[in-house]
Amino acid sequence: MQEQNIKSGSFKTVISSEHHLFDLHIRETFQYRDLIFLFVKRDFNAKYKQTILGPLWAIIQPLLTTVVFTVIFGNLAKLTTADVPEEHIMPGFLFYMAGNICWSYFSSTLQATSDTFIVNRFTMGKVYYPRLAAPISTAFSNLISYGIQLAMFMAFWMISFFKDGADISVTPAMALLPLLVVQMMMLAVGFGIIISSVTTKYRDLAMLVGFGLQLWHYGCPVAYGLQLVPEKWMSLYMLNPMSSIITTFRYAAFGFGYFNLGYYLISWGVTLLVFFTGLVMFSRIERTFMDTI
Repeated sequence: MQEQNIKSGSFKTVISSEHHLFDLHIRETFQYRDLIFLFVKRDFNAKYKQTILGPLWAIIQPLLTTVVFTVIFGNLAKLTTADVPEEHIMPGFLFYMAGNICWSYFSSTLQATSDTFIVNRFTMGKVYYPRLAAPISTAFSNLISYGIQLAMFMAFWMISFFKDGADISVTPAMALLPLLVVQMMMLAVGFGIIISSVTTKYRDLAMLVGFGLQLWHYGCPVAYGLQLVPEKWMSLYMLNPMSSIITTFRYAAFGFGYFNLGYYLISWGVTLLVFFTGLVMFSRIERTFMDTI
């Protein structure tokens, strides 16, 4: 779509099939922010509609998952929760909760955005709006649930800080937390719209998303600390951007742990590459997806 300043009485918006490679519609999408807000409201209400507990499920699910991880991986398997060999008291329950809420937001957003064209094909076939508004609204609607989960995490963090005698502390690294949320959002949306662009022709990939996320989950330090990863594999392991995000989140939240600036910058490089590649693919596919979906 191209917007042109033309004389009064004429159309203000012209929809054209002519697109440049890097015509990503970022400015146009921002102009439709009211529509994005409506989509966010719709998605959030639909998610908890006709449920007895409503948004409390955003707390119950990660809380139960954290309890299971604490019992299975912490008490029975006795996997280490140490990211570095230091003599700090790592609260096991908080360790697992930190990883779970980060992974939950990333995986749910990626899985939802990977179905963008399929889920919204009827609306997109009848009404014009920037197609990028759909995956962005999904990311923000999931962000509401993540905000609830983060508030729960901070409540347990304060209990450990004031009563349990854990070594956690407030440090300037906490300023990284908002940046990590933005990075998770960009990474999830980037991978999601890449998958949604490919699945317009190859539906098989949609079947593999859930399975792939399960495997990816085990490749992230959610159920174990980095000390479990052999040193010779560390460089390869940290190429996974979610590994750096999760360890940095724990470092920022607890005031100690593992933080490597080089790996963190690499994770940002991968995130930006995935996000930009997704935008380009999404922009190209949105023009013809109704013919193939």
